[in-house]
Amino acid sequence: MFIDIAKIHIKAGDGGDGAVAFHREKYVASGGPDGGDGGRGGSVVFQVDDSLSTLADFRYKRKYVAQRGENGRGGRCAGKSAPDLVVRVPRGTLVKDAATGRLLADLSDDVPQVIAKGGRGGWGNTHFATPTRQTPRFAKPGLPGEELEVQLELKLLADVGLVGFPNVGKSTLVSVVSEAKPNIANYHFTTITPVLGVVRLGEGNSFVMADIPGLIEGAWQGVGLGHQFLRHVERCRLLVHVVDVSGSEGRDPKEDFVTINEELRRFNPELAERPMLVAGNKCDLTDDETVESFRRFVEAQGYDFFPIMAPIRHGVDELVQKIWERLSQLPPILRYEPEPTVLEPVENLQAGTIDITSEDGVFFVKAPWLYKIMETVHFDDSESLAYFQRVLIETGVIQALRDAGCTEGDTVDLYDLEFDFVE
Repeated sequence: MFIDIAKIHIKAGDGGDGAVAFHREKYVASGGPDGGDGGRGGSVVFQVDDSLSTLADFRYKRKYVAQRGENGRGGRCAGKSAPDLVVRVPRGTLVKDAATGRLLADLSDDVPQVIAKGGRGGWGNTHFATPTRQTPRFAKPGLPGEELEVQLELKLLADVGLVGFPNVGKSTLVSVVSEAKPNIANYHFTTITPVLGVVRLGEGNSFVMADIPGLIEGAWQGVGLGHQFLRHVERCRLLVHVVDVSGSEGRDPKEDFVTINEELRRFNPELAERPMLVAGNKCDLTDDETVESFRRFVEAQGYDFFPIMAPIRHGVDELVQKIWERLSQLPPILRYEPEPTVLEPVENLQAGTIDITSEDGVFFVKAPWLYKIMETVHFDDSESLAYFQRVLIETGVIQALRDAGCTEGDTVDLYDLEFDFVE
């Protein structure tokens, strides 16, 4: 079964905890702190794998958790960082945040994409030694790794998409111009999965053609198989609309043409503007006047028309040459840019628990909900920093620090972000 949408839960590894240790050696008095840092947690990385063609594997495994970093040890030994967890997906997969719908990555090339970052390792007590605090008996725990639900959506990468009603000859056309071997039979929905074929026109010249199945009236609303597969048309640079000009199914070819174009427009208005060629198949089953009437109908709407008989390749070479000519004038296959993080309005934030501990004048704040907000803030940007300051005030973090005894000049530690408390 062809699967092109899946929802999974991913969790990057937490950072290892820093160590509290002191140097012990014969004849060395007061060796001082030597606790090592914790290792970084593994990130969740998505990588294209061309051996995969569907998202079916994600039906059976829906949770992906990377390993935790090792804890630090004495002797200033840092913990080992955990390996990244690599999730392999088909080329053309979009990764979206399931909660917000924000696009995180478009896996269309071979560059790995980090979707969830592993947590940083905690500092060992060596970092907290000062002239007045020579024996710090505390260290920092590792930071949590990012955790989120993501929706995977496969949109095939093809230069040309064949659209049209079932049983009009799309699969036959793909089979005669490429080495693809789709199922071909004289009944509707023979093809229930998109079929990709590479069309070669000589040395170094080729393009990818996709047979998009299941388009009938109401496809954009989920009728038939159309809603499942219409998304694969969105990346195609050029559409070839295949029509049964003979009306062998008892339908009017002109009405078929209008109906499919309307389904494309309703699913995505941009598809109505996509360059299109029209192939009139099964010309041998009707008379010349019917074919010419359909030609005049199509050309009056600004489309080039090619009468073909796909099984015997009649007219197919001319169609393929025109496709190649048009593709050479069109931009590359559509790639989607990741969407930037949008800062949540402060008044909409829901503050959670705030845990504050004090060690030798340093106030450590732990609040997982606040850590997620910090990941969206760019501290080098004045507006972003001002936003974070408002968050600390309006969510009660500043008041909680006051209640814990924090006063002017004390050091506050927010997940490795340190600042002096100012009243």
